[in-house]
Amino acid sequence: MFLTYLRAKLAAEEDLLGRPALRTTVLRPGGLTDEPGTGQVTLGRSVDRGSIPRDDVAAVLVALLDSGSDDAVLEVVAGPAPVEEAVPAALRRAGPA
Repeated sequence: MFLTYLRAKLAAEEDLLGRPALRTTVLRPGGLTDEPGTGQVTLGRSVDRGSIPRDDVAAVLVALLDSGSDDAVLEVVAGPAPVEEAVPAALRRAGPA
């Protein structure tokens, strides 16, 4: 059942990214926790498995919106980098999806 969910999620991402008129950035968080956010993350095209507080996912989403990012697929888990540094660094490394 979980494999079916993952396939559907990937198909939805590919559909969105395939629409050139739609500005899209996909954020794939690790396991979500209810712990308070730390403001520290690991963000990139591919990151090791892990968990992340929902607060930190929200902070990354806001930073991505503020950056005007487009056509990126990023993964995020808790980590050592401040969100305000991790987002621009990840976008530089990621390039187009």
